[in-house]
Amino acid sequence: MSKHFLGDTAVLLGRSLRHIARSPDTIITTVVMPIAFMLLFVYVFGGAIDTGSDSYVTYLLPGILLITVASGIAYTAYRLFMDMKGGIFERFQSMPTARSSVLWAHVLTSLVANLISLAVVVLVALLMGFRSTAGVSAWLAVAGILILFTLALTWIAVIPGLTAKTMEGASAFSYPLIFLPFLSSAFVPTGTMPGPVRVFAEHQPVTSIVNAIRALFTQQPVGTDIWIALAWCAGILVIAYVLAMNTYRRRIS
Repeated sequence: MSKHFLGDTAVLLGRSLRHIARSPDTIITTVVMPIAFMLLFVYVFGGAIDTGSDSYVTYLLPGILLITVASGIAYTAYRLFMDMKGGIFERFQSMPTARSSVLWAHVLTSLVANLISLAVVVLVALLMGFRSTAGVSAWLAVAGILILFTLALTWIAVIPGLTAKTMEGASAFSYPLIFLPFLSSAFVPTGTMPGPVRVFAEHQPVTSIVNAIRALFTQQPVGTDIWIALAWCAGILVIAYVLAMNTYRRRIS
Protein backbone atom coordinates (compact mmCIF):
# COMPACT_ATOMS: atom_id res chain seq x y z
CA MET A 1 0.00 0.00 0.00
CA SER A 2 1.39 3.39 -0.99
CA LYS A 3 2.37 5.79 1.77
CA HIS A 4 0.25 8.34 -0.09
CA PHE A 5 -2.84 6.14 0.05
CA LEU A 6 -4.65 8.00 2.85
CA GLY A 7 -3.96 11.45 1.44
CA ASP A 8 -4.91 10.42 -2.10
CA THR A 9 -8.10 8.76 -0.88
CA ALA A 10 -9.08 11.88 1.11
CA VAL A 11 -8.57 14.13 -1.93
CA LEU A 12 -10.57 11.85 -4.24
CA LEU A 13 -13.26 11.42 -1.59
CA GLY A 14 -13.61 15.19 -1.47
CA ARG A 15 -14.00 15.21 -5.25
CA SER A 16 -16.79 12.63 -5.15
CA LEU A 17 -18.60 14.33 -2.27
CA ARG A 18 -18.52 17.65 -4.14
CA HIS A 19 -20.23 15.95 -7.06
CA ILE A 20 -22.97 14.71 -4.75
CA ALA A 21 -23.33 18.14 -3.12
CA ARG A 22 -23.84 19.66 -6.57
CA SER A 23 -26.40 16.99 -7.42
CA PRO A 24 -28.56 16.43 -4.31
CA ASP A 25 -31.16 14.69 -6.48
CA THR A 26 -29.01 11.56 -6.02
CA ILE A 27 -29.90 11.48 -2.31
CA ILE A 28 -33.50 12.45 -3.02
CA THR A 29 -33.94 9.68 -5.58
CA THR A 30 -32.38 7.17 -3.22
CA VAL A 31 -34.80 7.89 -0.36
CA VAL A 32 -37.98 8.30 -2.43
CA MET A 33 -38.61 4.59 -2.95
CA PRO A 34 -37.97 3.47 0.67
CA ILE A 35 -40.15 6.29 2.00
CA ALA A 36 -42.87 5.40 -0.53
CA PHE A 37 -42.74 1.77 0.66
CA MET A 38 -42.95 2.93 4.27
CA LEU A 39 -45.98 5.13 3.57
CA LEU A 40 -47.68 2.38 1.57
CA PHE A 41 -47.20 -0.37 4.13
CA VAL A 42 -47.97 1.75 7.20
CA TYR A 43 -51.02 3.62 5.93
CA VAL A 44 -52.46 1.13 3.43
CA PHE A 45 -51.47 -2.38 4.52
CA GLY A 46 -50.48 -1.78 8.14
CA GLY A 47 -53.96 -2.17 9.57
CA ALA A 48 -54.32 -5.61 8.02
CA ILE A 49 -50.94 -6.95 9.16
CA ASP A 50 -50.68 -8.44 12.64
CA THR A 51 -47.11 -8.25 13.88
CA GLY A 52 -47.87 -8.27 17.59
CA SER A 53 -46.33 -4.81 17.79
CA ASP A 54 -48.07 -1.65 18.94
CA SER A 55 -46.45 0.40 16.18
CA TYR A 56 -46.16 -1.07 12.71
CA VAL A 57 -43.76 1.67 11.58
CA THR A 58 -41.39 0.61 14.37
CA TYR A 59 -41.67 -2.99 13.23
CA LEU A 60 -41.19 -1.99 9.59
CA LEU A 61 -38.33 0.49 9.86
CA PRO A 62 -35.37 -1.95 10.04
CA GLY A 63 -36.35 -3.48 6.71
CA ILE A 64 -36.89 -0.07 5.15
CA LEU A 65 -33.38 0.95 6.23
CA LEU A 66 -31.91 -2.05 4.44
CA ILE A 67 -33.93 -1.23 1.31
CA THR A 68 -32.54 2.31 1.51
CA VAL A 69 -28.99 0.98 1.43
CA ALA A 70 -29.78 -1.48 -1.38
CA SER A 71 -31.22 1.30 -3.53
CA GLY A 72 -28.36 3.68 -2.68
CA ILE A 73 -25.53 1.40 -3.76
CA ALA A 74 -26.90 1.34 -7.31
CA TYR A 75 -25.47 4.85 -7.62
CA THR A 76 -22.06 3.58 -6.56
CA ALA A 77 -22.05 1.16 -9.47
CA TYR A 78 -23.33 3.93 -11.76
CA ARG A 79 -20.61 6.41 -10.69
CA LEU A 80 -17.90 3.76 -11.13
CA PHE A 81 -19.23 2.87 -14.56
CA MET A 82 -19.25 6.51 -15.65
CA ASP A 83 -15.69 7.04 -14.39
CA MET A 84 -14.50 3.91 -16.20
CA LYS A 85 -16.26 4.99 -19.38
CA GLY A 86 -14.95 8.55 -19.11
CA GLY A 87 -11.35 7.44 -18.67
CA ILE A 88 -10.98 8.95 -15.18
CA PHE A 89 -9.22 5.84 -13.87
CA GLU A 90 -6.63 5.98 -16.67
CA ARG A 91 -5.96 9.64 -15.97
CA PHE A 92 -5.35 9.05 -12.29
CA GLN A 93 -3.08 6.10 -13.09
CA SER A 94 -0.85 8.45 -15.07
CA MET A 95 -0.35 10.52 -11.92
CA PRO A 96 1.64 9.60 -8.77
CA THR A 97 -1.56 8.40 -7.11
CA ALA A 98 -2.10 5.23 -5.09
CA ARG A 99 -4.03 2.94 -7.43
CA SER A 100 -6.53 1.63 -4.91
CA SER A 101 -7.31 5.14 -3.60
CA VAL A 102 -9.60 5.79 -6.58
CA LEU A 103 -11.69 2.76 -5.71
CA TRP A 104 -11.71 3.45 -1.98
CA ALA A 105 -12.89 7.01 -2.62
CA HIS A 106 -15.96 5.63 -4.37
CA VAL A 107 -16.60 3.17 -1.54
CA LEU A 108 -16.35 5.84 1.16
CA THR A 109 -18.54 8.19 -0.89
CA SER A 110 -21.16 5.44 -0.98
CA LEU A 111 -20.92 5.08 2.79
CA VAL A 112 -21.36 8.82 3.43
CA ALA A 113 -24.23 9.16 0.93
CA ASN A 114 -26.04 6.15 2.35
CA LEU A 115 -25.67 7.36 5.93
CA ILE A 116 -27.30 10.65 4.90
CA SER A 117 -30.12 8.75 3.18
CA LEU A 118 -30.62 6.56 6.26
CA ALA A 119 -30.83 9.65 8.48
CA VAL A 120 -33.51 11.15 6.21
CA VAL A 121 -35.56 7.92 6.30
CA VAL A 122 -35.33 7.77 10.12
CA LEU A 123 -36.52 11.39 10.35
CA VAL A 124 -39.53 10.59 8.16
CA ALA A 125 -40.24 7.51 10.30
CA LEU A 126 -40.22 9.71 13.41
CA LEU A 127 -42.83 11.95 11.78
CA MET A 128 -44.90 8.83 11.09
CA GLY A 129 -44.81 7.72 14.72
CA PHE A 130 -41.62 5.72 15.08
CA ARG A 131 -40.42 5.77 18.66
CA SER A 132 -37.50 3.95 20.25
CA THR A 133 -36.55 3.44 23.86
CA ALA A 134 -33.04 2.41 22.84
CA GLY A 135 -30.10 3.96 24.63
CA VAL A 136 -26.93 5.35 23.12
CA SER A 137 -25.18 1.97 23.06
CA ALA A 138 -28.09 0.36 21.21
CA TRP A 139 -28.16 3.15 18.63
CA LEU A 140 -24.41 2.80 18.15
CA ALA A 141 -24.87 -0.94 17.64
CA VAL A 142 -27.56 -0.25 15.02
CA ALA A 143 -25.25 2.24 13.31
CA GLY A 144 -22.43 -0.31 13.34
CA ILE A 145 -24.59 -2.99 11.74
CA LEU A 146 -25.83 -0.59 9.06
CA ILE A 147 -22.30 0.63 8.29
CA LEU A 148 -21.05 -2.95 7.94
CA PHE A 149 -24.07 -3.84 5.78
CA THR A 150 -23.49 -0.75 3.61
CA LEU A 151 -19.82 -1.57 3.10
CA ALA A 152 -20.66 -5.19 2.23
CA LEU A 153 -23.20 -4.16 -0.42
CA THR A 154 -20.98 -1.36 -1.71
CA TRP A 155 -18.14 -3.77 -2.47
CA ILE A 156 -20.68 -5.95 -4.29
CA ALA A 157 -21.68 -2.84 -6.28
CA VAL A 158 -18.05 -2.25 -7.26
CA ILE A 159 -18.01 -5.43 -9.37
CA PRO A 160 -20.80 -4.51 -11.84
CA GLY A 161 -19.57 -0.91 -11.77
CA LEU A 162 -16.24 -2.09 -13.15
CA THR A 163 -17.49 -4.78 -15.53
CA ALA A 164 -20.87 -3.62 -16.87
CA LYS A 165 -21.18 -2.86 -20.58
CA THR A 166 -24.10 -0.42 -20.22
CA MET A 167 -25.28 2.14 -17.68
CA GLU A 168 -28.46 0.12 -17.07
CA GLY A 169 -26.44 -3.04 -16.50
CA ALA A 170 -24.29 -1.30 -13.91
CA SER A 171 -27.24 -0.59 -11.62
CA ALA A 172 -29.59 -3.48 -12.46
CA PHE A 173 -27.83 -5.80 -9.98
CA SER A 174 -29.43 -3.88 -7.09
CA TYR A 175 -32.97 -4.98 -7.95
CA PRO A 176 -32.70 -8.46 -6.36
CA LEU A 177 -31.10 -6.87 -3.28
CA ILE A 178 -34.02 -4.43 -2.96
CA PHE A 179 -36.47 -7.32 -3.30
CA LEU A 180 -34.73 -9.56 -0.73
CA PRO A 181 -36.24 -7.82 2.37
CA PHE A 182 -39.72 -8.73 1.09
CA LEU A 183 -38.76 -12.39 1.60
CA SER A 184 -37.71 -11.87 5.19
CA SER A 185 -39.16 -10.81 8.54
CA ALA A 186 -39.00 -7.14 7.47
CA PHE A 187 -42.70 -6.70 6.74
CA VAL A 188 -44.45 -9.68 8.35
CA PRO A 189 -43.43 -12.40 10.82
CA THR A 190 -41.89 -15.36 9.02
CA GLY A 191 -44.26 -17.70 10.85
CA THR A 192 -47.12 -16.52 8.63
CA MET A 193 -45.35 -17.61 5.44
CA PRO A 194 -45.88 -20.92 3.62
CA GLY A 195 -43.34 -23.67 4.32
CA PRO A 196 -40.66 -23.30 1.60
CA VAL A 197 -40.83 -19.49 1.69
CA ARG A 198 -40.56 -19.52 5.49
CA VAL A 199 -37.48 -21.75 5.39
CA PHE A 200 -35.77 -19.41 2.94
CA ALA A 201 -36.84 -16.28 4.86
CA GLU A 202 -35.57 -17.59 8.17
CA HIS A 203 -32.16 -18.54 6.81
CA GLN A 204 -31.28 -15.60 4.60
CA PRO A 205 -29.11 -12.71 5.91
CA VAL A 206 -31.73 -9.95 5.85
CA THR A 207 -33.92 -11.65 8.47
CA SER A 208 -31.19 -11.87 11.09
CA ILE A 209 -30.10 -8.27 10.41
CA VAL A 210 -33.68 -6.99 10.61
CA ASN A 211 -34.38 -8.96 13.80
CA ALA A 212 -31.21 -7.66 15.45
CA ILE A 213 -31.94 -4.01 14.61
CA ARG A 214 -35.59 -4.36 15.66
CA ALA A 215 -34.58 -5.85 19.01
CA LEU A 216 -32.09 -3.04 19.59
CA PHE A 217 -34.70 -0.39 18.76
CA THR A 218 -37.21 -1.89 21.21
CA GLN A 219 -34.70 -2.90 23.91
CA GLN A 220 -35.57 -6.57 23.53
CA PRO A 221 -33.02 -9.38 23.98
CA VAL A 222 -31.10 -9.71 20.72
CA GLY A 223 -30.11 -13.32 21.36
CA THR A 224 -27.97 -14.85 18.62
CA ASP A 225 -29.47 -12.67 15.87
CA ILE A 226 -26.87 -9.95 16.27
CA TRP A 227 -23.97 -12.40 15.97
CA ILE A 228 -25.55 -14.08 12.95
CA ALA A 229 -26.17 -10.65 11.41
CA LEU A 230 -22.56 -9.58 12.00
CA ALA A 231 -21.27 -12.88 10.62
CA TRP A 232 -23.35 -12.48 7.45
CA CYS A 233 -22.24 -8.86 6.95
CA ALA A 234 -18.57 -9.60 7.63
CA GLY A 235 -18.58 -12.70 5.44
CA ILE A 236 -20.23 -10.92 2.51
CA LEU A 237 -17.87 -7.96 2.97
CA VAL A 238 -14.72 -10.09 2.85
CA ILE A 239 -15.83 -12.11 -0.18
CA ALA A 240 -17.08 -9.03 -2.07
CA TYR A 241 -13.89 -7.10 -1.25
CA VAL A 242 -11.62 -9.87 -2.56
CA LEU A 243 -13.66 -10.29 -5.75
CA ALA A 244 -13.89 -6.54 -6.32
CA MET A 245 -10.16 -5.95 -5.84
CA ASN A 246 -9.31 -8.82 -8.19
CA THR A 247 -11.71 -7.37 -10.77
CA TYR A 248 -10.16 -3.92 -10.32
CA ARG A 249 -6.62 -5.21 -10.79
CA ARG A 250 -7.62 -6.98 -14.00
CA ARG A 251 -9.30 -3.85 -15.37
CA ILE A 252 -6.37 -1.51 -14.73
CA SER A 253 -3.58 -3.94 -15.60
